[in-house]
Amino acid sequence: MRAFCFGGGEIIPAMIKLFVGLGNPGPEYEATRHNAGFWWIDALARDWKLNLVPERGYHGLAARASIGGQSVWLLEPQTFMNLSGKSVAALARFFKIAPEEILVVHDELDVVPGQAKLKFGGSHAGHNGLRDIHAQLGTGDYWRLRLGIGHPGVKSEVINWVLKKPLKEQRELIDDAIVRTLHAAPALVAGEMEKATMQIHTSKPPRPKPPRREPGDGGTPAAT
Repeated sequence: MRAFCFGGGEIIPAMIKLFVGLGNPGPEYEATRHNAGFWWIDALARDWKLNLVPERGYHGLAARASIGGQSVWLLEPQTFMNLSGKSVAALARFFKIAPEEILVVHDELDVVPGQAKLKFGGSHAGHNGLRDIHAQLGTGDYWRLRLGIGHPGVKSEVINWVLKKPLKEQRELIDDAIVRTLHAAPALVAGEMEKATMQIHTSKPPRPKPPRREPGDGGTPAAT
């Protein structure tokens, strides 16, 4: 198994065996910013010619592939965002996939649309999907691919922001980031994390205009 030297020299196994995209089920959420993780997994499934199918035992849509002789899972939890860990932990435990072999793809307020960041470990930073994954896995030591959706500029508007559709130009930037970061998937599966990081971080997309304020009615906590 290849390994990744992280932090103070600790060797962390890093061959990704489970790709998880976070989002909320249902057509009313399909095009909202909070579903950026689903968009990424959908795109990867198309690239790998896989069909995501309901898996009741894992509380999500899943597909299994053989990449370079290694079994790799794709997963979209169907539990609503704040119970995402229930789905991730069920599949990971059944197939004995370690936390450091998991990549969670999620929307990121602190990254602008068009950019993405690869990260290992750390806090959930208030993201309810990550919060539940932390709780269910018992650790934050898993990989994250943070897809930028931008910030509304006011904390009180965050819930409405993530549960609304991005502006057309923002969605185009997010889609561009998805296409670009998909090129790193083979490196992630192979455990070539330095190569994957370079592929994900090197592009410098145009900086989008400041987002317009989007009034809305309060969202559903279960979806955030």
